Amino acid sequence: MDIQTVKQRFGIIGNSAGLNNALSVAVRVAPTDLTVLILGESGVGKEVFSQIIHGLSARKHATLIAVNCGAIPEGTIDSELFGHEKGSFTGASDMRKGYFEVANGGTIFLDEVGEMPLSTQARLLRVLETGEFIRVGSSKALRTDVRVIAATNVNLGDAVKQGKFREDLYYRLNTVPIYIPPLRERKEDAYLLFRKFTSDFAEKHRIQNISLENDAREVLLNYSFPGNIRELKNMAEQLSVLSIERNISAHDLLRYLPQLSVQQLPSFVGNQGGNSANNSNFSDRELLYKLLFDMREDMMELKQLFFQMMGGNMNPANVVAASNRLQMPTASGNSDYGTIKTYKSDTPLVVNNNGFLTDDYHAEEVEESLAIAEREKELIEKALAKHRHRRKDAALDLGISERTLYRKIKEYNIKE
Repeated sequence: MDIQTVKQRFGIIGNSAGLNNALSVAVRVAPTDLTVLILGESGVGKEVFSQIIHGLSARKHATLIAVNCGAIPEGTIDSELFGHEKGSFTGASDMRKGYFEVANGGTIFLDEVGEMPLSTQARLLRVLETGEFIRVGSSKALRTDVRVIAATNVNLGDAVKQGKFREDLYYRLNTVPIYIPPLRERKEDAYLLFRKFTSDFAEKHRIQNISLENDAREVLLNYSFPGNIRELKNMAEQLSVLSIERNISAHDLLRYLPQLSVQQLPSFVGNQGGNSANNSNFSDRELLYKLLFDMREDMMELKQLFFQMMGGNMNPANVVAASNRLQMPTASGNSDYGTIKTYKSDTPLVVNNNGFLTDDYHAEEVEESLAIAEREKELIEKALAKHRHRRKDAALDLGISERTLYRKIKEYNIKE
């Protein structure tokens, strides 16, 4: 069966190379009984691919059961998957068949398999290798003939390194991997999907369909869609219902796109394991950067206050006298920290059109210490006072570990 026929049969929209490659692999592996691992972010349509593989296999007339492993509590997932005997635990009033027993001869789709507990992973590995399983509370081994399709939105290789996922199970599931690209990697498909969703919604609810102007189409194609196809569908339905105009402009479309404000702070990438000394240095750097950003905010507030005192008149000819010692960056300064020009209270200050002190004005340059240790101690004391000396809450507020906070309290001799 060719890819175009598969798209029409299962309602797949898109012509990107990444999508076509994933469909090609799914079509080729479907007639076999090989275990398939579907990889991709949340919302890319992993469950649809499990339906394609099952629908094109020899098991298509048998049962397909989809199980979200992340939604089942750890204490009951063994019972859900493999069943239990009567009286095997509190509340087990009857014998119950598990999904592997019910899906015998068919296919079971294990979504979010990376969330599966380690004890359940061992049971799953036995089923994959021997086809045998044991109900909870029983000692009798039962057999099942089930094809397993697993899916995850996490990196299982990293989970193996962290000890959260069994390495032998990872290689057993990863017989045939299928990677589904996120929507930001197949932007050319976004508009096609949008038209499909709005058309289906308009037909279902008997309303006039909406369309996008050229500028709105550009906004749509350039948006990253972190929620992938699910987010695009929700946005299309919101526009169809809430928009008064049926021809959507870029301004109208932007109102329905979330304004994601990500704070750009320095970050460190690498192995955060290792010895405690390395971890302590890492935490110290985190606290240091937090202090520096707080000092920068204080500087900005000081400048705003100074401008307000000047009454908003920023002509170059203005000459003002500072009531106290005041520190401001010069027009040639490249940083808020380091060398600071200090102006005394009896010295007139000349400000240019950009709101900075002119460089040609005579000033006494002095090197001033940032006093990081004092600011750090002050910040820790404020956090402890704010949270009534609850170290856990104070450490969370400071962005450091509780262990680092305890060490800093000892280092600065802070009384609690």
